[in-house]
Amino acid sequence: MFKNLHLLRIAPGWNADAAQAEERLAREPFTPCGATQPESAGWVPPRGTPHAPLLEVVQGQWLLALMTERKMLPGSVVKERSEEIAVRLEQERGYKPGRREAKEIKEQATQELLPLAFTKRARTLVWIDPKAGLLCVDAGGTAQADAVVSLLVKALDGFNVLPLQAKQSPAGCMAAWLAEGEAPAGFFLDRECELKSADEMRSVVRYARHALDTDEVKQHIAAGKRPTRLALSWGERVAFTLTEGLLLKKIEILDVALEGRDGVAEDEAFDADAAIATGELRGLIPDLLEALGGEQDGTEGAAAAPTPAPVAAPAPAVPATAVASSDEAPW
Repeated sequence: MFKNLHLLRIAPGWNADAAQAEERLAREPFTPCGATQPESAGWVPPRGTPHAPLLEVVQGQWLLALMTERKMLPGSVVKERSEEIAVRLEQERGYKPGRREAKEIKEQATQELLPLAFTKRARTLVWIDPKAGLLCVDAGGTAQADAVVSLLVKALDGFNVLPLQAKQSPAGCMAAWLAEGEAPAGFFLDRECELKSADEMRSVVRYARHALDTDEVKQHIAAGKRPTRLALSWGERVAFTLTEGLLLKKIEILDVALEGRDGVAEDEAFDADAAIATGELRGLIPDLLEALGGEQDGTEGAAAAPTPAPVAAPAPAVPATAVASSDEAPW
C-alpha cells in the first residue's frame, strides 16, 4: 500500500475529529484542469471508488488521498510557437519585438497551447495516526510531500506539523551498523546501500544485491564514506530503505505479515491492506526511532508550518556488483 513515507510529527493542540475533517476535505475535491489551467489539485477517495468517503478510518487510522493533474507542455514547443508569433509581428510591423514584449508573446503562446496539452495525474496517499500524533505521506520526492502537507494544513482546522527528527544522525547510525556488520536489535542488514565521500570528489559507491557485512564495506566506512541509503528489514515483516533524511523508501510488507491476506474478498481488500500496512508500520517506526537514539527533544511541542511544494522514478535494475560513480544514485 505504501512505497515511500515522509514522516512528520503532528503539532499538539489539533482536535482529531474525523467527521469534521471529512467535511473540510469535501470543500477542496479534485477537479480536472480547465482548458487554460496548467495544474489542479484536490482530494479524492483513498479507496479508489467513485463517491466513496474522502477520509477512510481503518482501525483508528486515517487514510486520504490527494490527486494532482498537470498539463505537459514542453518548453521547446512554447519556444517554437513564440518564435512563430514574433516572426508574424515583425512582418506586420517591420521591426522585431523588444525584450519586454517577448515575455508577453511567451505568455500568449502558452495560453494558446495549454488547451492542446496532454495531462498527467499523480495520486498521493496520506496516512494519519491520530493517537500517535504521526503524519506519513507516501511521496517519492520531498517537494511533492511538502505540497501535500501544505494543502492538508490548509484543509484541516488547527492542523500543523513538525519535522520528526531522531537524536542521532541516521547517516552516523547507518555507518556504525555497517562498520559492525550488524543492524540493531530487531533489524537486519539487507543487500543494498549507497555510500558517499564528504571530500571534494564526492565519490559514490553503490551496492545492490550484495552482502554488506564484508571487509570491503567496512574499509569504505573507515575511509570516511557515509551511508546515504541503507536497505533494512524489521523483524522479517517489513523491508525498506532508510535514507540519511529519515525517509522510508521502497517499503515492502513481507510474507510473514501477509499470512491470511489471501482469502480476503475484493470489497474488503482495501481495509485489509490498510490494517496490515499501518499495523506493521506502527510497530516499525517507534523501533526505528529507538535505534536512532530516540526522538529528538523539541519535536513534540511547538507548531511549525511545513515547507511548501514532483515523484521520483522507480530504481532501475543494478548489477550485483558494487558500482563506483560520482553521479547521483538511481533510486
